[in-house]
Amino acid sequence: MKKHFFAFSLIACAVGVTLPTQAFAVKLYGAGSLRDSLTEVAESFNEKYGIPVETRFGPSGLTREFIEQEFSKTGKSADVFASADIENPQTLFEEGLSEPVVNFTSNRMTAIVRSGLGITSDNLLDFLLKPEIKVGTSTPIADPSGNYAWQIFDKSDRVKPGSSQILKNKALQLVGGNPNAPIVPNGKNNLVYFLEEKKQADIFLAYYTSGQTAQATKGGENLQIVELPDYLATKADYGLATLKNADPDGKKLAEYILSQKGQEILAKYGFSSPSTSVPEHQGAGGILLALSVALILYKKQLIKLDYHR
Repeated sequence: MKKHFFAFSLIACAVGVTLPTQAFAVKLYGAGSLRDSLTEVAESFNEKYGIPVETRFGPSGLTREFIEQEFSKTGKSADVFASADIENPQTLFEEGLSEPVVNFTSNRMTAIVRSGLGITSDNLLDFLLKPEIKVGTSTPIADPSGNYAWQIFDKSDRVKPGSSQILKNKALQLVGGNPNAPIVPNGKNNLVYFLEEKKQADIFLAYYTSGQTAQATKGGENLQIVELPDYLATKADYGLATLKNADPDGKKLAEYILSQKGQEILAKYGFSSPSTSVPEHQGAGGILLALSVALILYKKQLIKLDYHR
């Protein structure tokens, strides 16, 4: 009997040694405009490393506040924060809640226009200022897209003095955390819903990538993406930060987002290459992270050159 028990114990130990260790999920908080692209990046990361990723997407300003609240209550939050601006993750860095911030991708603001209005880049500002034209935006402070829309309005003053305040007064803050905004039904695309279904807006100032997603959505096929004229052009630089007390696998995820594969997935969704500038007060850590992005972009250029030779 003792021999059988001893043999069983050995088998149990052997089985215990060979069982794989289950990886804990890393947490990624991201801007709403990154939902589709970073979901695919997370799936690709999981496929390569066997590390699941738990995601949460929403307005970057509100997400930054949520991260601060989590740190205040528990001393821990997500592992990685991918924001639609530099300012929100930079705030976390200055509060000692993250590693230095890297500009990991970029976007641009456009005018998403309801079909049949005849709006072009040349006459866009005239249309925006027409009293009968309804202009939709996101919510400033809560969401960077709203901040970028306000920047566009401020730039309009250079061409038509007084137009900035007119546009801010008439802007309908339909998305991005405004508590008084209409509720968009689950499964509905915001731009399609407000521009085509409800016609609550005629023009919506939004990211280029958001316009692409809307056009690919049922009911949004006729929406126009109108590029802003040069005097209103507004770029959106997105910031990536590994948060304080992050799991080592979280840092690996951040590196994967910066990798060639991560950048290829972002480009597929219409995002453009990041700049590599680093705020001076970020110090050596930020410079090293920025150099890593530069190296990735440099390698991508070499690959393209070799391909075309």
